[in-house]
Amino acid sequence: MNVLLAEDDLQLGELVSYMLKKKAGFNVEWVTEGRDAYLYAIDAHYDILILDWMMPNGDGVEICQQLRKEGYNGAILMLTAKDAVQDRVHGLDAGADDYMVKPFEIDELLARLRALSRRNYAPIVEETVEIDQITLNRSSQMMNNGDKSIQLSPREFQLLDFLLKNKGQVLSRDIILDRVWGYESDVSIKTIDATVKLLRKKLDHFGKQELIQSIRGVGYKID
Repeated sequence: MNVLLAEDDLQLGELVSYMLKKKAGFNVEWVTEGRDAYLYAIDAHYDILILDWMMPNGDGVEICQQLRKEGYNGAILMLTAKDAVQDRVHGLDAGADDYMVKPFEIDELLARLRALSRRNYAPIVEETVEIDQITLNRSSQMMNNGDKSIQLSPREFQLLDFLLKNKGQVLSRDIILDRVWGYESDVSIKTIDATVKLLRKKLDHFGKQELIQSIRGVGYKID
């Protein structure tokens, strides 16, 4: 099971992440800010999101509400020290599927996650996405425009698809590196620029070289 954990308490986040991996064999990605939780959630498929209520740059309730407003239908479990009935109601009304009050036992958390995983939250992912008369096929990893087709490399596809999933948002090179290559990879920031250059050459076959915009000193975006 793929789990996104958003928890700004470093000690608790490290413990929960470790125990979910060790005791349950889950794949866990851990972030410490609300904004990162939102970006990760819309970029990749997770079976369950675990959101802490109080986080910098967007608390769990705000992130939950925003995701639900945008049609996110995955499972969300809220963690919080707030134990008043009205707080629980507020969290559930924001779109959370379950709610746990700190402190909690790891075994109970695992049981809650297993219960949530038995529900059907599988997202519908479109096989193709269109922008500016170009169709990107996620199965074949090809770009099409009329009778013209161009094959993308796996990295070119991942980068273009990531930009398209976050259409209208400026994505920093650090975020792109993390989400497309992974911080553990042995590549530099310059690799991103080189991949964008290759993508633009292929887009130029359709006269769409400027589809990927450079944001000076930050990264890239697609409108």
